[in-house]
Amino acid sequence: MAVTIADTPTTGGKAARIARAIWHEIRLALPPTIFFAIGFYLIVFSMNLIMAQYYIRFGNFMLIIMGALIVGKSVLVADKMPFLCRFDTRPLIYPILFKTFVYWGFVFVARLLEALIHYKVETGGIAGFGTELAERFSWNHFAFVQIWILVLFLIYCTASELNSLFGYGELGRLLFRRRTTDLALNRRERVRTLVQVDRMTKAFPLSELRDPESAAHQRFSALIVTLTERGPARP
Repeated sequence: MAVTIADTPTTGGKAARIARAIWHEIRLALPPTIFFAIGFYLIVFSMNLIMAQYYIRFGNFMLIIMGALIVGKSVLVADKMPFLCRFDTRPLIYPILFKTFVYWGFVFVARLLEALIHYKVETGGIAGFGTELAERFSWNHFAFVQIWILVLFLIYCTASELNSLFGYGELGRLLFRRRTTDLALNRRERVRTLVQVDRMTKAFPLSELRDPESAAHQRFSALIVTLTERGPARP
């Protein structure tokens, strides 16, 4: 039977959608993964400096990357939870602390699951895993890493919430591209213009502000044009 164009399956379109979805997930996981990879490396490097006189070294590059990937995957899973936005309308400290502890809890569970998987691979089952945790598991090392993960998540969530508040990508522009003097000047001028607009709406009736022949209308229009030329206010 001849195959027409209409009969051809749209595998290209489906493949493209799958590729876009995968790339979207990778982009979401990259920031926390890179951030925690750098953070973990600094922690391990600092510990190596301290313990160098005792000829003890902690970890290696691959363990750091694996730890960062676990954190990145945990963040992706936590972001899918609807309750994560519970405090988004409260003062900024609330969502920062709430998300910090939620992310930290997900990483805690993920690390325990990782230990369980390693135990199952080594022994072929999960029987005795509780005894392994109680007797031979290095809880001191586990607690040390979890404490630093909590500190790093606090920094990460603070930066993430500020970036969301300012607008996606604006925090990076403020840190690396925009001059603070220009930013402050633009903000002050915009505030002054908005104050003048507010005063005019109170000082003149709406009919006079709408009248194209009135001086109030011309002044009001000039203020609106000034606001438009300056663009949106940037924090």
